[in-house]
Amino acid sequence: MQFNPATHIPVMEHFYTIQGEGFYTGHAAYFIRLAGCDVGCVWCDVKASWTAEAHQLLQIDELVQEVLKYPGRLVVITGGEPLMYDLSYLTLALKENGFQINIETSGAYPISGSIDWICVSPKKFKAPLKTVLAAANELKCIIFNRSDFDFAEQNRKSVNNDCKLYLQTEWSKKEQLLPLLIAYIKEHPEWNISTQTHKYLDIP
Repeated sequence: MQFNPATHIPVMEHFYTIQGEGFYTGHAAYFIRLAGCDVGCVWCDVKASWTAEAHQLLQIDELVQEVLKYPGRLVVITGGEPLMYDLSYLTLALKENGFQINIETSGAYPISGSIDWICVSPKKFKAPLKTVLAAANELKCIIFNRSDFDFAEQNRKSVNNDCKLYLQTEWSKKEQLLPLLIAYIKEHPEWNISTQTHKYLDIP
């Protein structure tokens, strides 16, 4: 998809909601889900976001005006894989209007733009960059099978000392994996549990 990231961005969906995962759980937030991803997680719950061409190109200034209609001043940029794109203009336009900007990324691409909180959720399918892990404020590792605990520990070695550490079961296997996750965290208390509270509460 050819476009000018200083004027337009491919968006699957955007909406005002409650953040359901990680450090900012419970906070009102405007989600901007960018379209396009080449990481390809087999258990991804938004596979519809993978193909950028299937979604609309939105004018960034008009998108910011939509975000301004709501009282919250926290924006979460997610995907797809949002760092596939240069986020400089999008984040600048949001910052100029007083927004805090959080991003959720696999870490597979360099950081662009002005980001206040970086949540890295690394995937085995495309390794995160060491530079992105080092800058992470939050490391959120998804547990899909037992080997994912080792994968989480490998990535923990590359984050900074202030990074918040979270383990989260893949939703479809939560009943099977949650007891293992609880036991693991009791043995490794540097980690915290992240739960997809928005799914339990049926919040879009």
